[in-house]
Amino acid sequence: MEAVVSYFESIDPVLAALYATLFTWGLTAAGAALVFFFKSMNRAVLDGMLGFTGGVMVAASFWSLLAPGIEMSPGEGFVKVIPAAVGFLLGAAFIFGLDKVLPHIHINFKDDEKEGIKTPWHRTTLLTLAITLHNIPEGLAVGVLFGGVAAGFDGASIGGAVALALGIGLQNFPEGFAVAMPLRRQGISRRKSFMFGQASAIVEPFAAVLGAWAVLTFQPILPYALSFAAGAMIFVVVEEVIPETQRDKYTDIAAMGFIAGFIVMMTLDVGLG
Repeated sequence: MEAVVSYFESIDPVLAALYATLFTWGLTAAGAALVFFFKSMNRAVLDGMLGFTGGVMVAASFWSLLAPGIEMSPGEGFVKVIPAAVGFLLGAAFIFGLDKVLPHIHINFKDDEKEGIKTPWHRTTLLTLAITLHNIPEGLAVGVLFGGVAAGFDGASIGGAVALALGIGLQNFPEGFAVAMPLRRQGISRRKSFMFGQASAIVEPFAAVLGAWAVLTFQPILPYALSFAAGAMIFVVVEEVIPETQRDKYTDIAAMGFIAGFIVMMTLDVGLG
């Protein structure tokens, strides 16, 4: 792991953000590829996976984004937390706006529970867009953190950025499977199910490059940008991930998955950051 951290320290931060999110995208594709080996997925496993995803995202929001954002903000007391509060609110509002506009449907939801503007698009596309929606803040988070390290801000470290990318990659693996398998159950071919599953994370490298570039170009926005990504991820967890796990009898499994995801991400961030 030290060799990985050293490598990322030696390359351009925008390139580092790109490589890190290509890794997270690759793990999404690896998860989606399981559709070639399994005919179905147990609902308890799916809910546990989704819970794990939520736990990783919540832990990353605090340990990797909010805490460093507050630490590097100027001032004391209430003044010091203003950038984090503003950024957090804007991030949540950004995803809220996308949620109302972008057509999508969550994994465990019925066809009459589609969200966003009305569209004739098939359920396969809408499912993929739902996951794509919450991959945007994940990519931004990685890019912003790598940009912050390059800009020399206290509280931002390569180890922390690598830990964030690793944590997001770990939760992307079951996420890719969670997208591909429901599509397969609907009669979509294994190949197409895989393609849709991996495509849900293709937005992450683009968002990461944008985040790193923005922070390097406009350095004072870093505390706001970190909190923006955190607000966006928390909104996704509360509005999408958790509700998806509460629609069957496996809520306890989902809750334990959440706890496991939180512990894994917290351990990675503290251990590497």
